[in-house]
Amino acid sequence: METTHMTFSIIIFTALLTFSSLPHPTLAGKCNKDDKVALLSIQSHLGFNGWQSSIACCDWSGVFCDADGRVNGLGIVNFFSAGGAAGTISPAIGDLPFLQELFLHKLSYLVGEIPRSLTRLQKLTTLGISWTNVSGPVPAFLSEMKSLNYLDLSFNNLTGPIPASLGTLPNLNFIHLDRNRLTGPIPASLGNLPPPLSLFLSHNMLSGSVPTSLGEIHINTLDISRNQLVGDPSFLFGASKPTDTIIISRNLFKFDLTGVEFPVNLTTLDMSHNMIYGEMPKQMTKLNMLQNFNGSYNRLCGEIPQGGRVQDFDQFSFFHNSLKRRLSR
Repeated sequence: METTHMTFSIIIFTALLTFSSLPHPTLAGKCNKDDKVALLSIQSHLGFNGWQSSIACCDWSGVFCDADGRVNGLGIVNFFSAGGAAGTISPAIGDLPFLQELFLHKLSYLVGEIPRSLTRLQKLTTLGISWTNVSGPVPAFLSEMKSLNYLDLSFNNLTGPIPASLGTLPNLNFIHLDRNRLTGPIPASLGNLPPPLSLFLSHNMLSGSVPTSLGEIHINTLDISRNQLVGDPSFLFGASKPTDTIIISRNLFKFDLTGVEFPVNLTTLDMSHNMIYGEMPKQMTKLNMLQNFNGSYNRLCGEIPQGGRVQDFDQFSFFHNSLKRRLSR
């Protein structure tokens, strides 16, 4: 089972695009001259020509301003470069001192590394650079952006380790680093991030064991699927934990499931394609919120528990184990 979800970033992108199509009578004609210079440099580096210098920048598509005409939001989504040329993120991105939200999304021609000038954006709370061809490392300098609470760098060509310094950010509790080529371990420091944490690290080449620090904090959503992780991550479970989504599929995990208790509010559990053994816990029948389950391709044995939402899942959710479903009389 490939679990899909609409991320918070896509919801924000949709809201940005809707908002950008509405008239802004209080901002019409407004444009700080320094912000405009920075935006024109950003446009030049990206290689598109959607913004006309003869129009006030607060009226440009994807540009959002405060009451004083300072740019505080920027969403460049699905723009096409002139002539199909590759573009980069301009260092001038750091010359928008009032910027709070930045999204660069579905820009397949966007290449190069994430510029250090982003650290000048000390008001930035939301950073999304996704579905591009940006490369290089996940920058350690992101730890200097203390206001950041949302980070989405998914669907890029980023390589190297996850910097441990991300765990020092006092407000960061939503991280999307999935669909890159990241290597190395999951830093234990991520367990220092503020709750509730949503952590998406799937479809990389991460290795080692899951740090126990992640079992000691309030996690809403955890997706570490499709990596090369090993060991026993059963500490992520627990009936009293508030987690609603746990996806650990397609790794090299090996542990006994028999005595595990799952979070009672769990809605999605995918632990397929590992080396998990033992019996299915009867407590599964008490997971009344469970909507998605996949335990296939493991080494489970015994009977499939009867009752509750477990009845809703077909044979493919348990396939390639030594499990038996009790015949009803």
